[in-house]
Amino acid sequence: MATMRTTAPLLALALGCAGLPAQAAQLGLARVFSDHAVLQRDQPIAIWGTAGAGRQLTVTLGAHQASGSADAHGKWRVELPPQPAGGPYVLTVASDGRQLSRSDLLVGDVYLCSGQSNMEFAVNASTNAMGATYGAANDHMRYLNIPKHSAATPQDELKGPVAWTPLTPATVGDASAVCYYMARALQARYKIPVGLVNASWGGTTIQGWIGAESLRTLGHYTAGVAAVAQYGADPAAGMRAEDARSEAWWRAHDPAAAAQRAWIAPDFDDAAWPGVTPTGSWKDSGLAGFQDFDGVAWYRTAVTLTEAQAKAANALRLGPVDTYDSTWVNGVRVGGASIPWIWRDYAVPAGVFRPGRNVIAVRVLSGGQGGGLSGQPDSRNIGTADGQVIALPAAWKVQRGSALRGLSVAPAPWDVPTSLTTLYNGMIAPLAGYKFKLVAWYQGEANAGAAQEYRALLPLLMRDWRRRFEQPALPFVVAQLPAFGATARTPGQSSWAELRDAQAAAVAQDAHAALAVTLDVGDRFDIHPTQKTVVGERLARAARAVAYGEPTAPGSPYPVSARRSGDDIVIAFRDTGGGLATYSSDRAIGFEVCAGTRCRYAVARVAGDTVVLPGAGAADVTHVRHAWADAPFVNLYSGADQPVGTFELAIQK
Repeated sequence: MATMRTTAPLLALALGCAGLPAQAAQLGLARVFSDHAVLQRDQPIAIWGTAGAGRQLTVTLGAHQASGSADAHGKWRVELPPQPAGGPYVLTVASDGRQLSRSDLLVGDVYLCSGQSNMEFAVNASTNAMGATYGAANDHMRYLNIPKHSAATPQDELKGPVAWTPLTPATVGDASAVCYYMARALQARYKIPVGLVNASWGGTTIQGWIGAESLRTLGHYTAGVAAVAQYGADPAAGMRAEDARSEAWWRAHDPAAAAQRAWIAPDFDDAAWPGVTPTGSWKDSGLAGFQDFDGVAWYRTAVTLTEAQAKAANALRLGPVDTYDSTWVNGVRVGGASIPWIWRDYAVPAGVFRPGRNVIAVRVLSGGQGGGLSGQPDSRNIGTADGQVIALPAAWKVQRGSALRGLSVAPAPWDVPTSLTTLYNGMIAPLAGYKFKLVAWYQGEANAGAAQEYRALLPLLMRDWRRRFEQPALPFVVAQLPAFGATARTPGQSSWAELRDAQAAAVAQDAHAALAVTLDVGDRFDIHPTQKTVVGERLARAARAVAYGEPTAPGSPYPVSARRSGDDIVIAFRDTGGGLATYSSDRAIGFEVCAGTRCRYAVARVAGDTVVLPGAGAADVTHVRHAWADAPFVNLYSGADQPVGTFELAIQK
């Protein structure tokens, strides 16, 4: 995954609603309603914002008008009747002689695109970007990139600034490539205004995108969801509880942990510790005893703040850490994370930094490759509420702890990218009331290795968002993971194949979902394949079936049965587009027959809507597999040029 910074103000987000009543006297529109916005056609149009408590107001969009009043908290919401595609319109809100307006709004189809880095991946980095840029001028297509915002409690408002952007050659490069290419194909077919809402965050797991009410129904997440809620309600108490949980783990796994706890104290004397200026792995630091060391090391430094600086200081930034850290300021835990490419940006509660000397202590457990504060000195600083950046000293004190191997520390349940519910809270919950034509979902890389659980999590997310948006039949089009990683010379296990199969199973059980197979447009050397045009167009094909009701196959051929026929096995498919075909061979490659956990490659030949595995029907064969590898080669396609995806299918008795 690409290097990514976490956003510091999770603490501030937990408290973000506290100022709302004071602000509510100001007449305002929710940020999602900027100039150039696109609203969903043929659905009631909700408009919301703030005003003085009890104030009457009138909302006008084109020829339609509705009235309402703000509640006791200064929040209002009105609903306009459904409208057909059209515009541009002016949206106005009037109250007590004051008026707000937004211009150039369209009514059309709005697509919510979400997931991790392959959905976040921008047009300007994609294959064919030059052609996409030159041809991008389109006054009837706009996009909205939702700012990254991880929050411990559901938010009413998006983190600013937020602005809808019309498509031009100068702006298209910052749009989600997959979302844009999908939308471009659909707009060319249906000739309606289109809006793209991109709420994506690279490297994140699906658990962060599911609301707390839904996620806690899976029992093993109940405690974590409760911890996030506690942190949102009382950040200091939540952090103390996390400190206690973390230290219990350390005392169970490191015999020196209890004694070394004293090293977080501001008055601990570290004069005898060696000094170092961390600029990468501690193995390359030249320090005695660190060249081949895997385990725990402690870092300490001190910074002097003025009274004004201490009062304004609210963030500690350490850059990347390899791999697991626990971090304290003046003996108070302020954060910890578990991904080496995540930049550590920790919110620090008021009062933790003090005038005078402030001590920062960091415990680091290496992950077996490197170890230590792996960024550059200029990435480490203190941030303040008024935008100052106070550099930390380049030199630190360091001390070896226990030699430990093969351990991993569970992060706090609000830590991105493995957080629970926080991305939903900050990036999806504020959209409640907006209507969408469909959701395009491209995620799963971060959940590879836990495919069985994904079979429950993906359906849970789809149900959760449909409830949030009050659209019970909201269509989902899902991009299946492409090929990436090691190629296979013999049959074996594959976490990516298992995840692909989980995606396909979840979609197959949902009448309002469809799958886009992307095996053939991956890159086994790059987790971010640049060929996004084909992915977007395959999602558009899926959307034509499940969102627009066209009588067409949503995508690739799908296996429906595997049975013995004499000594052979015959696999039947639906959605073959007039019959299966193989490329570059008269055989289909990538098929396996398995007897329990023992699998072997099988010869496979196409026969209409079936694939026949000659002589493969031995009595001990229990199931068949196709493309069961991280980066398989495939050559089996439908008559409509759609590749057959990864699958595992039991032999019918």
